[in-house]
Amino acid sequence: MSPESTLHFDTTIDTLGACKIATPMRSPRYVDESKPQRLIMTPEELAELDNETLTMSFEKAGPREKIYFDPSKTKCAIVTCGGICPGINDVIRAIVMEAHYKYGIPTVLGIRNGLRGFIPKYGYDVMELTPSNVTNIHHFGGTILGSSRGQQDPVEIVDSLERLNVNVLFVIGGDGTMRAARSIVEETRKRKRKIAVIGVPKTIDNDINFITRTFGFDTAVEKATEAIQCAHVEATGMDRGVGLVKLMGREAGFIAAQATLALQDVNFLLVPEHSFTLEGENGLLKALERRLEHRNHAVIVCAEGAGQDLMCDDLERDESGNPKLGDICGFLIDNMKSYFSANDLEFNVKFIDPSYIIRSVPANAGDRVYCGFLGQQAVHAAMSGKTGMVVTHLKSSMVHLPLDLVTVKRRTLNVNSDYWNVVMESTGQLDYFFPK
Repeated sequence: MSPESTLHFDTTIDTLGACKIATPMRSPRYVDESKPQRLIMTPEELAELDNETLTMSFEKAGPREKIYFDPSKTKCAIVTCGGICPGINDVIRAIVMEAHYKYGIPTVLGIRNGLRGFIPKYGYDVMELTPSNVTNIHHFGGTILGSSRGQQDPVEIVDSLERLNVNVLFVIGGDGTMRAARSIVEETRKRKRKIAVIGVPKTIDNDINFITRTFGFDTAVEKATEAIQCAHVEATGMDRGVGLVKLMGREAGFIAAQATLALQDVNFLLVPEHSFTLEGENGLLKALERRLEHRNHAVIVCAEGAGQDLMCDDLERDESGNPKLGDICGFLIDNMKSYFSANDLEFNVKFIDPSYIIRSVPANAGDRVYCGFLGQQAVHAAMSGKTGMVVTHLKSSMVHLPLDLVTVKRRTLNVNSDYWNVVMESTGQLDYFFPK
């Protein structure tokens, strides 16, 4: 392995200083930092490595016997950024409950409407978060703090943290938000301020580098399968019926792929990582014709970022750096109608777009458990003086990952992996694209 690759996978976590204060927590098991968690990472998990399996060391998450901050004098803040997804309120609640009941931290502030809440010109008030006003929020989707997209000046953000006397900032958000958190850390270092910045990765697309599961993903897949099931019913209820389902996934098709595996009723899966053509013997239109001739119905699942190259050469980006997507499903429907009409073939399509329903529902039981772990471990990390990091579940362990590692790139589906091969087997679409 090259020195550059070794540097790229640096898992060292920054700390604000020595931990000298005895924790108020009563725990039967404190983390021994002299014994890092060693995990075997496979080539599929390390996309840069073609054939190597690598044993890596990670800092374990969990309570420490000695902590950095004095809980009685500590003030925390929580901010939620980017699009909503199931489980944000669960994470907020877990952080507040852990901070209050386990550490006795007197003040946790909620920053309203994302990073804008730090900027004076927007005029947002902060919200004090207490066990009494967060006790039931996990029953609802979205975020009680509100959210926003777009970059904000880290200088103004740290100015605001200083005015508020905040010692710990919990940042809940996706890839762009974690980059913003990194810029906040850099600004605190310039000022030599002892402010811990802890990230909790949030993206319904599951596309943060090195993180194999983000909260809300399981709920999204569960709701997506309901939409696919409805599309299957619609498709089989008429002659030559096609059920088309659009799912979230700007640059990564994880929801679409996982939902496809969960239900096993999908005949064509279209994702951003795998290009396809419409025309010709090996194009989607001809493959769909073969499927309808063979089985009289078809179900197509399309991630929102799939096939963008068919509509334009270069994608514009929004203020958060996310691609501005064209309407791929509208484009597909128009081309399908034209193709089947030109060939005098019957064709009936039903289109289902459950995107905003999927992301706005409360978390399911599995995600709620995971959100609880994330909130608790985030507080443990902060109180032990960690900064510039995120908490996550990796393999079978809760670990700390540096922001520098998770912001290197977006995580995407590996279309050369065993996982993708199983997905393709479940759809059988290659038999229609490339018939024998």
